[in-house]
Amino acid sequence: MVTTHNLGFPRVGARRELKFAQEAFWKGQITEDELQITGAGLRRRHWHSQQRLSRVPVGDFSFYDQVLDMSFTLGNLPERLNDTEGSELDRYFRVARGRSGHESACCGVQAGEMTKWFDTNYHYIVPEFHQNTRFQLKADRLIEQITEARAQGLAPKPVIIGPVTYLWLGKTKDEHDRLSLLESLLPVYSKLLDVLAAHGVDWVQVDEPALVTDLDADWRHAFSLAYHHLKTSAPKLLVTTYFGELRENLQLACELPVAGLHLDAISAPQEVARVVDWLPPHKQLSLGIINGRNIWRTDLEKTLDWLEPVHEKLGGRLWLAPSCSLLHVPVDLSSEEKLDPEIRNWMAFATQKLDELNTLATALNHGRAAVQKSLVESTVAINSQKTSERVHNASVQARLKDVRPALGQRQSPYPDRIAIQQQKLGLPRFPTTTIGSFPQTRDIRQTRLQFHKGELTEADYNARIREHVRHCITEQEALGLDVLVHGEAERNDMVEYFGEQLDGYAFSQFGWVQSYGSRCVKPPILFGDISRPKAMTVEWTRYAQSLTEKPLKGMLTGPVTILNWSFVRDDQSRQESCLQLALAIREEVLDLEASGVRIIQIDEAALREGLPLRQSDWKSYLDWAIDAFRIAANGVRDETQIHTHMCYSEFNDIIEAIARMDADVITIETSRSDMELLDAFRGFQYPNDIGPGVYDIHSPNIPDSEQIRSLMIKAAERIPVERLWVNPDCGLKTRQWEEVRPALRSMVAAARELRESIQ
Repeated sequence: MVTTHNLGFPRVGARRELKFAQEAFWKGQITEDELQITGAGLRRRHWHSQQRLSRVPVGDFSFYDQVLDMSFTLGNLPERLNDTEGSELDRYFRVARGRSGHESACCGVQAGEMTKWFDTNYHYIVPEFHQNTRFQLKADRLIEQITEARAQGLAPKPVIIGPVTYLWLGKTKDEHDRLSLLESLLPVYSKLLDVLAAHGVDWVQVDEPALVTDLDADWRHAFSLAYHHLKTSAPKLLVTTYFGELRENLQLACELPVAGLHLDAISAPQEVARVVDWLPPHKQLSLGIINGRNIWRTDLEKTLDWLEPVHEKLGGRLWLAPSCSLLHVPVDLSSEEKLDPEIRNWMAFATQKLDELNTLATALNHGRAAVQKSLVESTVAINSQKTSERVHNASVQARLKDVRPALGQRQSPYPDRIAIQQQKLGLPRFPTTTIGSFPQTRDIRQTRLQFHKGELTEADYNARIREHVRHCITEQEALGLDVLVHGEAERNDMVEYFGEQLDGYAFSQFGWVQSYGSRCVKPPILFGDISRPKAMTVEWTRYAQSLTEKPLKGMLTGPVTILNWSFVRDDQSRQESCLQLALAIREEVLDLEASGVRIIQIDEAALREGLPLRQSDWKSYLDWAIDAFRIAANGVRDETQIHTHMCYSEFNDIIEAIARMDADVITIETSRSDMELLDAFRGFQYPNDIGPGVYDIHSPNIPDSEQIRSLMIKAAERIPVERLWVNPDCGLKTRQWEEVRPALRSMVAAARELRESIQ
């Protein structure tokens, strides 16, 4: 019989119960015990949704991040926590966000660095290493969850991050090699596996997604060394890979001395046959046959066509699972009552994906006739999507054929443009600005909710939002910022807001996905050809500019970020969908310029997120992604200043591609990395203006002017001062005004001090 299992389940809850409990705890509104009760309730509910599986994942639930969980399991905590008080959970949240609940700003510590999890929109807390790092096992969290799962009558399969990937994900705080820690790390993993065995665990899922990346000889040897060390462990080990192809690491993965291997058959379908042939006959093969990163239904008949011969060859050695953790998709489609029925029928969320998994397993175990109704429903839905006139728009396709390279060229080179812009804008040295959004207060959210429920007329809604915009402008002028923004009170999300105004998009009510911690996003669903029926931001931007004499930025989300933060149709290339988005955003840029806006920011926060995991594949992606941005941005006159923003990713290795974007000003996240990201500028002469983020908005800690000034001095060592801006590292929508005001006051004060001290 085929074994079914899952690599991980969405942890936030169908109604974001975890998010609300986290934030209540941080505000001191509930106790730690109450937060733990919420977590236990969510785990029970999620395991119940997976009870038909042969084995359920345990340890995939987290109060913030699974990588941070692994750091605590291994006792690898930053030294700055040594003198802090409180519970283990307090210490955990201090690493995650700089502060736990019930604490004032003075009690905070520097939060751990945060970056993207491979090529997804999920963020993890980067493990910190130094020469004297010591590991110490703390397995209580896993043991408690194993006990809980057994109490529900389930077969638990603990999920841990493998030792090599854990080191690969981390960063050293000194000059030593991370791999030098493997020798001291492996005994702790051995002890962990022994503890799990003592609690009756027979299989452990060991996630090693680093195997789908480019690895040099030392890292490849580390895999062999690690698993030869762990091969005597009592539980059987299932080494799990996902997000890409194994390629040159395929033989290495097949030959590791473990009991099973998981292959992402969605990302690497061409490797299935090779792994089936190469995997030794005593090992289990788990195939990820359901897409864990997108929301479209699986073509069950087509999947069975290639899966049945594999099953015939492997028999009981075959395990079936989603391609990766279902963390990256929403919980349950059954609650989506407002989605267009036709489009809804094309989709599957986490719960439905597990239903598909069980259907495929039943078909293999008992024949297709046993699930004929489900197979017919799948085929009808797949064919409906392929032939729907709502997916294909002839006029959009015609516009794509007219795209020429000239659309991506500015009128003049940057040195000429910036001189004109400086004359027109009259900004001081070290100009200050923000990234775009300001606090989304309870009143703003309530106003939007009332409008969507029909409890407010459009006129009343617009009047309320105008008041919030006016308040935001007044606050910024009082703080002394040089370039203002309208605050985005009317926007629910930087991608969803635009998707709602573009043809070719659909939207869920409850399709929430965790981005980091308590931050959840509801990705729009790109199902068809994209076009812009009317202007999307001009009216609000024009109104905000009318309230101030200072320059104000028009705020847009770029085509690559809209693409990468959407659930994207899979019947055409991502490149083609991105170009459609670029043409739509270009229309908006030109309308903003025509309305008198002198600065336009086009955020590409997710540019690196779409970067292929293999460097040999980078050029193709970067070529079309940069072209899309340039097409969106570069139709403007020389005097119009184009900004872009990127956050929480590593940019050092793609800095030349970023330079090719030719944005007049780029703002990037650097505060958590202590300006480490700016090291790229030592060896590369970045040609345009840059604003290194000096205020970590993902932490409630409030920086003082000296902290900000110190960061900017580091930046000035790498970049000419005449090309430096001063700004936070991301938008401020998740913060409170009580935090934002003093932080921005410090930022403005630091900029003024810099103008006086640096000539």
